[in-house]
Amino acid sequence: MNTTVILGSGLIGVATAYYLSEHQIPSTIHLVDPSPELFSSASGFAGGFLAKDWFAPQSASLGLLSFSEHQKLAEQNDGRAKWGYTKSSTFSHSHVPVTLAGKRGDDWLRTGQSRAQVVTAVESDDGTGNGRPPWLRQVEGDDVHLISEEGTTGLVDPLRLCQFLLQTCLDRGVRLHHPAKVISVRTDARHGEIGSVRVAETTSSTETDLPCTHLLIAAGAWSPRVFAELFPRASVRLPISSLAGHSLVFRPPQVPRGDPEPVSYSVYSTTEDGWSPELYARLDGNIYIAGINSATEPLPPLPSDAVIDAAKIRKLKETAGRMVSSFDQEGNGADLEVVREGHCFRPVSDAGVPILARIPDADLGIGVRTRPGPEGGVYVAAGHGPWGITLGLGTGKVMAEMMQGRRLSADVSGLGLPYR
Repeated sequence: MNTTVILGSGLIGVATAYYLSEHQIPSTIHLVDPSPELFSSASGFAGGFLAKDWFAPQSASLGLLSFSEHQKLAEQNDGRAKWGYTKSSTFSHSHVPVTLAGKRGDDWLRTGQSRAQVVTAVESDDGTGNGRPPWLRQVEGDDVHLISEEGTTGLVDPLRLCQFLLQTCLDRGVRLHHPAKVISVRTDARHGEIGSVRVAETTSSTETDLPCTHLLIAAGAWSPRVFAELFPRASVRLPISSLAGHSLVFRPPQVPRGDPEPVSYSVYSTTEDGWSPELYARLDGNIYIAGINSATEPLPPLPSDAVIDAAKIRKLKETAGRMVSSFDQEGNGADLEVVREGHCFRPVSDAGVPILARIPDADLGIGVRTRPGPEGGVYVAAGHGPWGITLGLGTGKVMAEMMQGRRLSADVSGLGLPYR
């Protein structure tokens, strides 16, 4: 019997378990996560932006699939009410005229620019303000563009989406080991192939062996560390680094409780010194703001160990005060109602696109083999950068198909390990 162990219970991990459980006995699927608090990094603190076609050519097919899966999952499970799924109108904003070059990929991320740089404008501001976010404060000379065609961008609350997927998996019979850590892989005596993993339960110091024919590393920015610890003699590394980012969720003063804003907006700005704010107005009336990132901040041992930097949160508050018109004319956002502060680490691959692949046995190290074909294997799904939420469902579906030997729903031939 095939058994699957998934290392990491963020969106990629739980989405893969969700799709696996549609074709595999759920009790043979194991989620293992070492963090004492689930969804305590990008899966819980991301903005939740969804896009249909904002991707590099290598991940364009995956983007189309994932956008469709987000819509289908929401339609089948009342996603609007359960995790705030909605279509969104998306705008670029700048204090000076800008040219949107229509680039694809993550060049904007490497240069510290706005995500809006990957698309071309649909239309420019006509001066009337029609269709623009009613809360976006503007001054004369501001450049505003609608950069999404109808039905091509959306929003979710990532934390609530992850919680829904996890609960659905558990209800089906998927097993969760948390907080726990896989400390070694074990081969069977007869064939010398990986047949189990040893799991250490953090709270009880208990160690148990789980049957394992398929091992998926989906630990986000921690994936290279997990892979290196389990396969110390591997001839490859996972070319993934981390990008730290702070975020803030706040409630504008003019939005009454219990009366959610029915229209959702996403705004990408290029107005700040050295960084590009991004704001998402969610269905619950709250606004998410982020954009202060760091590629040099050390990765903590666990996602829950990330420490909030008060100065960066203060900067986000000040920016919210300047950009959201519900505050006074001086842009005083100091007294805004803070719903949640966040600090997370996103996994960024060297190639700028996610890695969805089976790792060849020859690269796992001397003496390590897996069952051939769809009967086994060590896999990786990580490196999504800022696109983890929007590509998450498609990634989960494709990885489930890959591990089960079924036809893939998207072309991910350009998303293998880029080391040869």
